[in-house]
Amino acid sequence: MAGIMQDSFGRVLDYVRISVTDRCNFRCIYCMPAEGIEWIPHEKILTYEDMLFLCSILTDLGVRKIRFTGGEPFVRKGFVPFLESVKEAHPHFRIAVTTNGSLLEKWAERISGLGLDSLNVSLDTLNAEKFLQTTRTGDLQRVLRGIDAVRQTKGVPVKLNSVVMRDFNFDEIAALVGFAAENDATLRFIEFMPLDKDVWSQSQFVPAEEILSRLPDPDQWMSCPSKENRSNICGPSRYFRNSVTGQRVGIISAVSDHFCHLCNRLRVTSTGVVRPCLFGNFGVPLLEGLRAKDAGAVREGILHAVSRKPRRGATGVPSEEGAEAFQEERHMSQIGG
Repeated sequence: MAGIMQDSFGRVLDYVRISVTDRCNFRCIYCMPAEGIEWIPHEKILTYEDMLFLCSILTDLGVRKIRFTGGEPFVRKGFVPFLESVKEAHPHFRIAVTTNGSLLEKWAERISGLGLDSLNVSLDTLNAEKFLQTTRTGDLQRVLRGIDAVRQTKGVPVKLNSVVMRDFNFDEIAALVGFAAENDATLRFIEFMPLDKDVWSQSQFVPAEEILSRLPDPDQWMSCPSKENRSNICGPSRYFRNSVTGQRVGIISAVSDHFCHLCNRLRVTSTGVVRPCLFGNFGVPLLEGLRAKDAGAVREGILHAVSRKPRRGATGVPSEEGAEAFQEERHMSQIGG
């Protein structure tokens, strides 16, 4: 029988995000510098065998949901067969994938039969020029075709993630809500998080309440009941439903109204480091134990990370009470998006 991971503040941790690669075919401005980053050598990256072994240990520790991220997970060769292997070995897992959407058109039919809990696509703008500006290499139409291809299969619920930046896409909030409605997708707006001191700017930050006020017909949006808000296993979104159309939109307020008291997750980087907090620097390396198939050592490492999970993560915002300065220089693609 599966155990339960519980931190020192009583939070049950049953959700793990695993980065399958640090590599990406985009260069998004809030994820990595324009020149890109030096890719981690393959031999230092978790193999699919490592990740399957890790999943078996996570099962024994009571994990119910796994999200695979990158980088861009679909750029890694064999990713879709790997998903099939995970689903076959652990049919009880709720499995989700976060992607930039650029390769979805190719894989839509195959992933539709996997029974994924959700496919989260990053989509910050519907303007092709601005899309290229923020991704530096991306083709908006290719992403939109991918979203449509997945929607047509009716096999995977699609969620759209939009990071809101004041001078970039703040004026597109209503348009993004409309696009989500037309495409049967759940949209989540995300506050611009200060993870990289070379990118983040207070002037570009838009708090959740201001985002909410810019939804079309703002008086029609009502906060969803707490049970519905927590239906995604204590996810970070606060959901709002339009009383006329029934559309649901989420807002992730990681900075202005943190949800640390509800956090139920761990992150595992593509190099096998388990991190208890997105905003913290602490991590426990698991790669050696995974390669040796030493379940005891891996389990011990995970539980050590759980024991170090802070009550609240310091985002690094200078004005935040008790906050540290910006975290060590690292980019979201390396942490696991």
